[in-house]
Amino acid sequence: MSTEEDGGTPAAATQRDLVPFRTAVRAWFAISWQTFGGPAGQIAVMQRTLVDEKRWIGQGRFLHALNYCMLLPGPEAQQLAVYTGWLLNGARGGLAAGVLFVLPGMLALLLLSAVYVAFGDTTLVAGLFAGLAPAVLAIVVQAVLRVGKRALTSPALVTLAVAALLALTLFGVPFPLVVLGAGVVGWLVHRYAPSWIAAPAARSTADGPAPLIPDDSLHAERPSGRRALRVLALGLLAWSLPVAAVALLTGADSVFTQQGLFFSGSALVTFGGAYAVLAYVAQQAVQTYAWVTPGEMTRGLALAETTPGPLIMVVQFVAFLGAYRNPGDLDPWAAALLGALLTTWVTFVPSFLFIFLGAPYVERLRGNRTLSAALTAITAAVVGVIANLALYFTTHTLFGDSTTWTAGPLSLEVPDLASLDLVALGVAALAAVLLFVVRWSVLRTLGVCAVLGLALGLAGLV
Repeated sequence: MSTEEDGGTPAAATQRDLVPFRTAVRAWFAISWQTFGGPAGQIAVMQRTLVDEKRWIGQGRFLHALNYCMLLPGPEAQQLAVYTGWLLNGARGGLAAGVLFVLPGMLALLLLSAVYVAFGDTTLVAGLFAGLAPAVLAIVVQAVLRVGKRALTSPALVTLAVAALLALTLFGVPFPLVVLGAGVVGWLVHRYAPSWIAAPAARSTADGPAPLIPDDSLHAERPSGRRALRVLALGLLAWSLPVAAVALLTGADSVFTQQGLFFSGSALVTFGGAYAVLAYVAQQAVQTYAWVTPGEMTRGLALAETTPGPLIMVVQFVAFLGAYRNPGDLDPWAAALLGALLTTWVTFVPSFLFIFLGAPYVERLRGNRTLSAALTAITAAVVGVIANLALYFTTHTLFGDSTTWTAGPLSLEVPDLASLDLVALGVAALAAVLLFVVRWSVLRTLGVCAVLGLALGLAGLV
């Protein structure tokens, strides 16, 4: 590749625009409206568009970026968009790709949250959620099976998954401690019995279609302490400044400060996808802060499943309802909007920070076998975490009442079998058939269940 383009522009400048920036923005905008179906579907859309159709990046380089994103907490598909945008157009490319990846889902869920608050008690909305909420159970079970198939490749990893499930379900161990404990176990086992927890086999790096842009021409920056400090300082400032502002203006005990701090923390422990952290979010949002009810947590997840973008966007719904109900001195609608936007900000800003900070060191991170073993153990524990989420949603969706059984350090929420909702059970069974037998997509399954719920609502059965 020549050192200068026509007009004498240095190669260092053109590396930031290997694809014309406007062309890249249009491509990311088109991708952002197709990101349904969770991270697998989102990654597939980027694969098809960037690797297969436009051929802006090679298959091996795309998987190299994906492997790094899988090491990080947070939504890996959105982080992959930031990373790929950075490779093609530098920092502004990463920012554009990451923002556009989130924007459609944020706006859609913001609108749906407002509709829920304004009309949630109507027959139509009640019927809609009567169809969507039970379908979520089948979707979470599908997530357990998919992650488990990939992650539980040895008896030791199966044991870790079961231990995580028991720690959360019976002992009430906080989610971050489960993640930290699994990482420590993975590190110890790698050191003393490495064959027990082997890192997953490397993905195929077949080149696929030849990229139009050679790998050695993609944007890159030499790692340095000065650069890392600059990125870290800017990232932490962008992340913390809005939280500090609301704390100063509304008080340390306001719902906005609580949400800013809580969702900043949850963004750091979102290993294994949104399903893994949602059990922790649900526990805190329902039991500790009382921002939403258990049923509303399920409804929020159902709404997030039907909108484009990362599933973790469900936290915006939680924050919207929590701030609306605890507005302080603000108008409830203004409070709801502020809570939702602040929560979205602190949830996704870390993804940009992780990519811009760590991308130059990606090869060193990927070659670290100890780190890989620790993350393999965390992924196994995530299976137990998602299973715990499935139990939580089952109790609060299929049953009207539950009691808490305790015995010493043990505590378990047990559903009242007499309060079983047969209609919800039937919808959940239908969703399971559509997903596992007919093999429909998540979005199509949710559409059918939503229509069924509306029909049941109009018939007065829910």
